[in-house]
Amino acid sequence: MKSEPNKKIITEDGGVYYGYAFGSDEERVLELVFNTSPVGYQEILSDPSYTDQAVVMSYPLIGNYGMADDDYETDAPSIGALIVREYNDEPSNFRAAKTLAEVMKQYGIPGVSGADTRKLVRSIRDQGSRKVLLTAADTPLEEGLQKIKAYEMPKDAVQRVSCKAAWEAGKTGAKYHVVAIDCGMKKNIVRSLVARNCRVTVLPWNATAEEVKAISPDGVFLSNGPGDPTDVPQTIQTVKRLLGAVPIFGICLGHQILSLAYGAKTYKLKFGHRGGNHPVKDLLTGRIEITSQNHSYAVDPASLAGTPLAVTHVNLLDKTIEGVECEKDKAFGVQYHPESAPGPQDSGHLFDRFIQRMEEGKRHA
Repeated sequence: MKSEPNKKIITEDGGVYYGYAFGSDEERVLELVFNTSPVGYQEILSDPSYTDQAVVMSYPLIGNYGMADDDYETDAPSIGALIVREYNDEPSNFRAAKTLAEVMKQYGIPGVSGADTRKLVRSIRDQGSRKVLLTAADTPLEEGLQKIKAYEMPKDAVQRVSCKAAWEAGKTGAKYHVVAIDCGMKKNIVRSLVARNCRVTVLPWNATAEEVKAISPDGVFLSNGPGDPTDVPQTIQTVKRLLGAVPIFGICLGHQILSLAYGAKTYKLKFGHRGGNHPVKDLLTGRIEITSQNHSYAVDPASLAGTPLAVTHVNLLDKTIEGVECEKDKAFGVQYHPESAPGPQDSGHLFDRFIQRMEEGKRHA
C-alpha cells in the first residue's frame, strides 16, 4: 500500500496537485509546460531549452528504459523539473547505465510522480503556461502562492547553458567549416553537421561578429536554447552584422534570433509546442513533415512585412510560422528540430540544404 503523497504542485492560479518525490527532493518555482512525446525522456531531460521549466509528460509511463550514456543532449542537464504519472525505477534495457531518478538526483533536478498529469496538461492547454511551485505536501496554499508571486523568472538562461569557451568537433580536413553559436545547443545538432563532412567550431552565445569573421567559416549555425529570444540582444546584434556575409542556418531559438536580426518580431504562445508529432508544411516543396518541437515563442507573421524574409514552413495545427528564408543572403531558419533527438526523422534534409548554401557560397567566393 502506497504512503501518503509527500509532494505538492501549486500553480499560480491556485491549482493544487499531489504526488511523490523522485530525483532531487527540493523546492523550486518554475514555468509549467507539457510535452506529448511517448518516448525520448532522456533527450528531453538533457535538452538545455527546458532550463527553468517544469515539464509535465503527457505519456503516462516514464523511466522504463533507463538512461544510456550515449543519449544525452548535453553533459549537464539543466531542466527545471519533471512531472510524470507513473515512474518506473526498474528499467529493462541493456543500454541503461543509470535510472532516471539517479541522474536527476546527480544534477539536482526535482521530480514528481503520481500526479494527475491529464488534468495538469488540460489546465496548461486551457489556461496557458504559468508559474508553478514544487514543494512539500504540507506547505500551506497561501504560503505557496506568496512564494510564486514573489519569484521573478530569470532572464539569463542562455548565458547559463551556453559553453564558456570555444571548442571544436569533426575532422580538421572536413570540406566545410561551420561556426555554431551556442545558445543551449543539443549534441545531435553537432553530430548532424559532422556527419555531413563539417568541422564545427562552437562559440559562446555572446561571440561577436568580428570573432566569427576572424575564423572565416563557410557557414554560421544558430542553435536552439531556452527562454525569450529578446533576452539575448548581443546575439541578435552579432547575427545582424553577419547577414549577407556568410550562409546562416538557425534552429528553434536560432530561427527566432535570425528573424529578429532581420527586423521581425516574436511573441509568446499560450502553451507552446512540445512533442514529436507536429505536422509542418514545407511551402517550397509542398511536402508535409512530422516534426519534433520545443518552444514557447514564435515569429509574428505581421512583422515580416518590410523585411526580406519569406515564410517557408507553416504549422498545420495552428498556422504559426515554422520557417523563414532570405534567399539573397542564403539565410534560413526553422522553428522545429530537424536533428530529431527525440522525434521523427522527416527533416534531416534541412542540414543538406545548409550544406548546399555553403557549397554555393564557396563557388561564388
